[in-house]
Amino acid sequence: MPGKASPDDLLEHVFGRTGEVDETVLCGPAYGEDAAAIEPPEGILVVSSDPISLAASAVGRLGVHVACNDVAASGADPRWLTAVLLLTDEEDLEPVSRDIDAAAGEIGATVVGGHTEYVDAIERPIVVLTAFGTTDRFVPTGGAEPGDRILLTTGAAVEGTAILASDFGHELDVDPEVRERAAAFLEEVSVVADGRAVREHATAMHDPTEGGVLAGLIELASASDVQLTVDRNAIPVREETRQLCEAAGVDPLRIFGSGALLATVPAGAVDEALAALEAADVPAATIGTVEAGEPALVLDGERLVDPVTDDLYPLWEAADRS
Repeated sequence: MPGKASPDDLLEHVFGRTGEVDETVLCGPAYGEDAAAIEPPEGILVVSSDPISLAASAVGRLGVHVACNDVAASGADPRWLTAVLLLTDEEDLEPVSRDIDAAAGEIGATVVGGHTEYVDAIERPIVVLTAFGTTDRFVPTGGAEPGDRILLTTGAAVEGTAILASDFGHELDVDPEVRERAAAFLEEVSVVADGRAVREHATAMHDPTEGGVLAGLIELASASDVQLTVDRNAIPVREETRQLCEAAGVDPLRIFGSGALLATVPAGAVDEALAALEAADVPAATIGTVEAGEPALVLDGERLVDPVTDDLYPLWEAADRS
């Protein structure tokens, strides 16, 4: 049945699931209220919106983290969220709202408003999250300078590995224990801790999402008007990721990369940045250098400038056709 969620459904599944309690929120989610009111502290307000439309599992959790990651990758602390939920039926509301509440609470963010509606024209839930955060120092994607070093936290394809395990694992020739461990990568897609640890040292930060690490590096090079030279073998790829990507026939550097953070830091600050990440229990590696030149990613000598199409799209298209 298309239309807005009922007041009873909102009261049971939405209004009480707002993550962190935040006293700066003067008006939050409530029946009949069409806008939120926040009394923000002084500083720079950072805002980012992202949809989740294809992943079949845990769209609420992914939606929160993908939106908040963009704020964290700009040097800010995510604090407030609005959530637009387009659902196929009433049964979607419970798991999606529960996941949003849990993910927001884990990173200390508060859901302040949004919209919930049932839509006949879609086959799976679609969520659109907008995250807001504050900082005293904005770190852009376009701040990399020649001579900087490129750091990558965690590894390639954290989100993509979880999606492969959750959405396609039953079709892949991979040990069930490996699939189970890989599905748990969904719990690791936040880079809020990564951003907090390295932002003091970073000239630029960017979280790779659609198109994976390669897309993220190309976007960073373009935004900063620099050339990035990267060694593929220096990019961490976890064993679960290797096995699932090999079984699915996809490149781990070209599938959804949420869960990792790219940061450029001056050469003299690399040791401090890596130490700060280690202290925050965030694994990281130096994967390349920033050089003057036409914007491009040079990966093992191959020059890449065009946007990267994510290798997971053909898998979803094939699943929709079957």
